[in-house]
Amino acid sequence: MRKQIAVRLDDELVDFVDAIVDSGTERSRAAVVTHALERERRRIVAARDAEILAASGPDPQLVGLAEHAAGVPIDR
Repeated sequence: MRKQIAVRLDDELVDFVDAIVDSGTERSRAAVVTHALERERRRIVAARDAEILAASGPDPQLVGLAEHAAGVPIDR
């Protein structure tokens, strides 16, 4: 399900979003905002996971996975 929302942004941010759309990187303002929010959600989850790992110490069985994940780009 999708919901339409209205947000107010500073002119500078709107110009930035429009430049991304005009460059062809994204197809619409909504796509720019959606991707930015998805990226922020992933960042928050990763930070939470890092806190848990820091508190509990590394799992020897997951060291290889962690090393692989560290080399994977997190941006789209």
